[in-house]
Amino acid sequence: MTHTCPFHQSAEMNPALMPLDWLLGVWELDEPGEGSFPSIPPFRYNETLHFSHVGQPVIYFMFNAFNAENKKPLHRECGFIRMQPGTNRVAFIIAQNSGLVEVEEGLLTGQQLTLHTHALARTSFAKEPHVQQISRVFQLRPDGKLEQTVSMAMEGGPLIQHLYITYCSSARPQGGTI
Repeated sequence: MTHTCPFHQSAEMNPALMPLDWLLGVWELDEPGEGSFPSIPPFRYNETLHFSHVGQPVIYFMFNAFNAENKKPLHRECGFIRMQPGTNRVAFIIAQNSGLVEVEEGLLTGQQLTLHTHALARTSFAKEPHVQQISRVFQLRPDGKLEQTVSMAMEGGPLIQHLYITYCSSARPQGGTI
């Protein structure tokens, strides 16, 4: 049986998503990202982001991260991005390999996307302490690089920066298709 990769579909982008067309394509790290949190030692990581669509009013995404030093897999995230028609309101629906499922909602302002936890669910045997809140900012910089900052709060703790990375585009769609 042959499977096709969802990132090689050729479909016209749904007009409702045109404000997010700057995300489409494959983004690879500019230089290793930096991660830290009070409960773990600081670390550096490599990550590739894939954003695609098949003509529906959603963008599909997949994020794959690896430890920069030993190349071991870290987090995996996949899901969908939706926009509320006629507004700048955006939702990320995310499933993570850690057993966490989340809905982040926020606003698109120009080429900056700011998201915050709307809902979280996890497997009954998820590792503690549990994540309680996530905040994420994507911004396309004037130099064409994509920047992502992720902040996180665990049970009983404040929201603090957890990850920071910049990406360069390695594959961009032409004419609203990918």
